[in-house]
Amino acid sequence: MSSTEFIALLVLATAMSFTPGPNTALSTAMAANHGLRHAMPFVCAVPLGWGLLLTFSALGVGALLVALPWLAWGVKLAGAAYLVWLARRLAMTQELGQADARRLQVGFWQGAALQLVNIKAWMLALAIVSGWVAGHADAGWRFAIVLPVMLGFAFASNLAYALVGSLLREWLAGPDDTRQRLRWFNRVMAGVLVLTAGWMLLR
Repeated sequence: MSSTEFIALLVLATAMSFTPGPNTALSTAMAANHGLRHAMPFVCAVPLGWGLLLTFSALGVGALLVALPWLAWGVKLAGAAYLVWLARRLAMTQELGQADARRLQVGFWQGAALQLVNIKAWMLALAIVSGWVAGHADAGWRFAIVLPVMLGFAFASNLAYALVGSLLREWLAGPDDTRQRLRWFNRVMAGVLVLTAGWMLLR
């Protein structure tokens, strides 16, 4: 892989990883509502799920989504439904931790599985495999470079958003009469998830 190709990969990874999306919204919301420690299983799950998805794409599984439109629609519907369900839970969370702690609990395996029903992630994985891996004599070596880079960016971006959420935690807590900050924050984050679900269905 040439230096130009590697720089292009880094630019793409930065743009795709650090722009807001369902993963970063969930990382931020969980850390803001329940603390950084609560969000870390999800933050660590995203790279695992993304790595599996990228590996499946490199093995040709992702191409089925292009060849079989009904399968792609199945992934879209499952992913959109899950995001809307999470958005509803988030919008209903009105207190930091305490009794509402279970409302926004996306565990490690749920976080990993979420990547597999994210049609945006599948299309990105296919673009990366077709642009940087497939069709090259050194495809195996290229994949060995691409995979850790993308995993590192997936972890770093979600950790960064979770840290922002944890820094907002004290401000969102506030006294009882200002707790509307938390309610509106959660509604905005829920809105991001709903908009992402809509975008997925329209793609």
